[in-house]
Amino acid sequence: MQLFQCSCCQQPVYFDNCICMHCQHILGFDAKKQQMLALTGPNTVWAFTETQTQKNYKFCMNKQYEVCNWVLSFDDPQDFCLACGLNRIIPDLSDLKYRQRWHKIELAKHRLVYSLLRWQLPLENKVQNPTQGLAFDFKADLNCPNEAKVMTGHDNGLITLNIAEADDVERTMARDQMNEVYRTLLGHFRHEIGHYYWDVLVDGTEFLQPCRALFGDERIDYQTALDRHYQNGPAPDWMSRYISPYASMHPWEDWAETWAHYLHIVDVLETADAFGIQIRPPVVQDQHKHMMTLATPLKPYTTEDFDDIYQAWLPVAFAMNSLNRSMGQDDFYPFVINSQVQNKLRFIHEVIQHYAQAQSQ
Repeated sequence: MQLFQCSCCQQPVYFDNCICMHCQHILGFDAKKQQMLALTGPNTVWAFTETQTQKNYKFCMNKQYEVCNWVLSFDDPQDFCLACGLNRIIPDLSDLKYRQRWHKIELAKHRLVYSLLRWQLPLENKVQNPTQGLAFDFKADLNCPNEAKVMTGHDNGLITLNIAEADDVERTMARDQMNEVYRTLLGHFRHEIGHYYWDVLVDGTEFLQPCRALFGDERIDYQTALDRHYQNGPAPDWMSRYISPYASMHPWEDWAETWAHYLHIVDVLETADAFGIQIRPPVVQDQHKHMMTLATPLKPYTTEDFDDIYQAWLPVAFAMNSLNRSMGQDDFYPFVINSQVQNKLRFIHEVIQHYAQAQSQ
């Protein structure tokens, strides 16, 4: 993610900041400008002045719950921002615990939507496009004998998230039970949105056959593959062909897992680039410099050559893993990108860039 700053005093601010702690201006994120605006005015009409031109804004309706800091043009007929307008079901806000979980969920979802906007990927809700639109249901288990547990997943553009994933303890317990090395809210969003974009960007397009050649034929029975995975475990050779054990379960899951990792890589690299991070370890021998050195600025969201992204990722991941170990923490990126995964990541890069470039023409 890029480094944001208050438009008034240029103080660096976080993506989810609602106020500048330096100049005390109220902050609002303009998704169209990809800019954090310092606003003035009453609680209904907020003004932003740039080069002697004033524009009026209103906050997304979810600002009242402190889960959104995005703004819309004051004359916009919509009450919710682009990110919040994707919600279909939200938790029961009368329950403080659920409300706290929803706050964490929205922070992760807004970060996801930021990435999708950077590529100009299709992002209509199901009101705008009932057939191919996107929607989110954030639901809790009812803990009733006759009620099934809420399953996180994707179905024809509807992404359901069990809000228990926003509880650190419950998520850690699930991670340990599933023998996973990584499990986060943002990771869930990036994985499930991958399923959605397989439907939108791959299915029925010129990318379908090349996708099957890399990831496998998605027409194999999903439930059979799921049952086999949980009964027998992942494919024995998964480490040589997949990014995670779960990716070996079915071609759709391989695509979604790899898609999520592509988003991880690009967003972290943009953050590193925004901070001007350079990596030049003095102990690295000449033949390994291409793997452990990052000295050239990179704009990963618009970089055309995936190899440039991959070569930039290696030193960043190694450095971050080393920093985490210095703090006694688990690895920042506990994954190995084998050659087949590298080719899958390259394919996803090409699919996204193909669409992004078409939108720019």
